[in-house]
Amino acid sequence: CGANVYMADFEDATTPSWDNLIEGQANLSDAVRRNIAFDDPETGRHYTLNDKTAVLFVRPRGWHLPEKHVLVDGEPMSGALFDFGLFFFHNAKELVARGTGPYFYLPKIESHLEARLWNDVFLDAQASLGLPKGTVRATVLIETIMAAFEMDEILWELRDHSAGLNCGRWDYIYSFIKKFAEDPDCVMPDRGQVAMTTHFLRSYSLLLIKTCHHREIHAMGGMAAQIPIRDDPAANEAAMEKVRADKEREAGDGHDGTWVAHPGLVAIAKEIFDREMPQPNQIARKRQDVHVTAADLLVVPRGTITEAGLRQDLNVGIGYIEAWLRGTGCVPLYQLMEDAATAEISRAQVWQWIRHGARLEDGRTIGAGLAGAILDEELAKLREAAGDEAYCAGRYEDAANLFRELIEAPTFPEFLTLPAYEIITAGVG
Repeated sequence: CGANVYMADFEDATTPSWDNLIEGQANLSDAVRRNIAFDDPETGRHYTLNDKTAVLFVRPRGWHLPEKHVLVDGEPMSGALFDFGLFFFHNAKELVARGTGPYFYLPKIESHLEARLWNDVFLDAQASLGLPKGTVRATVLIETIMAAFEMDEILWELRDHSAGLNCGRWDYIYSFIKKFAEDPDCVMPDRGQVAMTTHFLRSYSLLLIKTCHHREIHAMGGMAAQIPIRDDPAANEAAMEKVRADKEREAGDGHDGTWVAHPGLVAIAKEIFDREMPQPNQIARKRQDVHVTAADLLVVPRGTITEAGLRQDLNVGIGYIEAWLRGTGCVPLYQLMEDAATAEISRAQVWQWIRHGARLEDGRTIGAGLAGAILDEELAKLREAAGDEAYCAGRYEDAANLFRELIEAPTFPEFLTLPAYEIITAGVG
């Protein structure tokens, strides 16, 4: 038995090139009408939909991203409205006729006012097609530190359309770094040391469950980024054990469901949630024992900064951006499925470490010089791993130059995808 829900992602797991966006919309239209099929030229395998399919959710881009290929009054339109509008216009009535509906995941929300804007969009879109209010259902990703303080208000704004809240863990870590980037007391340790069991992340997760269940809606757990490791049974078992521990924590805390990045993890997640949650959800668990304060949400995790951690941030950051610039927004790197959120963490950490002269555990100060030298070394490793032909055909130099600009910028750049988008759309508009 497969997953209950499939999320088609136009956001962090997609490079928003014109071809990707239009092909993605065409594929969704075909999938809604059950006309989609795929023949893999490498394996010869033929893929079609099962008789019973997962419920489709769509994640449009966040409010900050433009769509340069469509101009409104001479200005690029909102990427979020482009993604939502195309899908809703072409598929909403068909979905309703088939007994389901237009369902969405809303990313990067920072306040109840942004949720209100989405609600206004839903009301107008439904009216334009003659669909009743409440046809649209949306789950909001709580993946910014600001939104964590406004969960009740966000749910109120979307009260006629809300399907629940979700712990967007990777972007949440990035948002924390971004919001407090200038504060020397908020310097994060190695990315690998910032787990969901750290105080500020566990507090936010429990608060989300309590808030949702008080409002009688679903509280969804976070994404497990691990992927199966086919050629190393021991490493694979260690990775799968991390997934089990993560999902057992979520189910035990009271989450009503969870996400995985790879279909190979579905069985593990389902087995745990089916065992711990035999009923459809855990909304009856109100978690009145949870008492999370503002201070709990702002506890900075303590740990060490290692050369290995710095190298990982630089290597993963360049590797991900290189693939993104080539048109691939979801990239398996070192046994994890990376998307824009994890790349954002990588470059944000390095910027913060340079900004505040953070020290490695061996005592060396992280400055632009040290980071730049290690960046060059990691770029050389990527070239060796890829081979000269693939390296030269790829976007490694562009990715390294962009990453260097981001970590050496005098002020913290809001999103890496904004300058990256300018690169892939150079000459458009």
